[in-house]
Amino acid sequence: MPRRHRSLLLGGSIAVLLAGCASYQARPLSPATQAAALDQRTLDAPRLRHFLAASVPATTAAHPTGAWDLTALTFAALYYQPDLDLARAKLATARAGITTAKQRPNPTLDFSLNYDASSPIAVPFTVGPVVNFIIETFGKRGYRTAQAQHALAAARWDLATTGWQVRSHVRTALLDLWAARQRLQLACRRLTLQQQLVSLIDKRLAVGEASSLDSTREHINRAQLDLAVQDLERAMGEARVQLATAIGVPVQALDGVSLSFQAFEQPPSSAQTPASGALRERALTQRTDVQASLADYEASQSALQLQIAHQYPNLTLGPGYNYDLGDNRYLLGFGGELPIFNQNQGPIADAVARRAQAAATFEALQARIIGAIDQGTVAYRGTMQSLAHADALLADARRRRQQIESAFQAGQADRPTLVTAELELASIEASRFDALVAQRQALAALEDALQQPLFDPGLWPKIPEQNPRTITDTEPSS
Repeated sequence: MPRRHRSLLLGGSIAVLLAGCASYQARPLSPATQAAALDQRTLDAPRLRHFLAASVPATTAAHPTGAWDLTALTFAALYYQPDLDLARAKLATARAGITTAKQRPNPTLDFSLNYDASSPIAVPFTVGPVVNFIIETFGKRGYRTAQAQHALAAARWDLATTGWQVRSHVRTALLDLWAARQRLQLACRRLTLQQQLVSLIDKRLAVGEASSLDSTREHINRAQLDLAVQDLERAMGEARVQLATAIGVPVQALDGVSLSFQAFEQPPSSAQTPASGALRERALTQRTDVQASLADYEASQSALQLQIAHQYPNLTLGPGYNYDLGDNRYLLGFGGELPIFNQNQGPIADAVARRAQAAATFEALQARIIGAIDQGTVAYRGTMQSLAHADALLADARRRRQQIESAFQAGQADRPTLVTAELELASIEASRFDALVAQRQALAALEDALQQPLFDPGLWPKIPEQNPRTITDTEPSS
């Protein structure tokens, strides 16, 4: 081959190699910029509205001007929540792992140049380039790729699990906020009635118709209710912060936002008997964390197959050329590792142990799910009984209050007696609401154990693998 052609071939090869190389691109993180972006998140962002309209069109027509219910807030969290960004980053890492697993080993180039000063010939050089190709044997590349594919499947299920956890956090925070608001309203009503009773008792004390002991007792009750109102105001503020955190927005993003608690005030009728056998079986076989654990086990199987294949050495095929003092010689070499001192027993034993660990992890997960479902079912039934008992007590209190009001209208009872009856009714209403909250919390725990929406059945989407905040082809045309 002419020297000019050899130079062109060498230059072209180098250019192709350089064109296939990746270059480093710096992406510095600015804490101040990142914090400012997080602090500017709102529930009226155009992209968020577009995401909501595309996800749940039937329920988002009024957002963000209307009331935000559990479903809409859940989708807002799926749009903003940083935990999902982390899960997507792990998914991207697993996807890149498949590219790594499929790679074939690059050949190596050995080049030797010897000069013989005592040689009488005109060209006293020995030139010996050899290219060594590594041939993977016994399906190592296939097992490595299968392991990476199972890891990718596990990462996808982990993303879905994170999505459910995000929904669970939003539901819990919204439930806590609803409970704090209602308890605050009930406590304020009791405080108003208690203030009326204190005023009436103090008037009686002034004319000698009541004892100082009665007055002191009612003043203490008023002080306790006043402190309870303060505690509930603090609890409501904390619940707002928890809700904002669960969504992934600052708490000021909830200012002026109308919230709907209909999912807790009037849960669907299907939530009355949630622990059916079909849902239990589905949870034990189809929960996202069950599927992720199963994918992890399959990855450990492939890892074991890979280590077993590693006990058989790869082959090295080395074609070469040797220019030896004017003679052209062509070479073909074979090589391979000699499994004399070990046959990969250590990595194989480690892979066997890891597979057993993955199986034990899967079994332990199913056992925890069974326990959570059983515990949630018992708790739910118990709270239903408590709620029924509270309803009966409330009905009795209302009848007594009605009787006393009738007696008051007939002049057979005084106003302190009527206010006391109203206080008793308000107290039982608060206790009944506590029983209602306990029932809703038990239903929420059972919902998590089953990983099945019970407050808003059928409204659970597939979590997008791409960050919806970075998708540009679905943005509104504004």
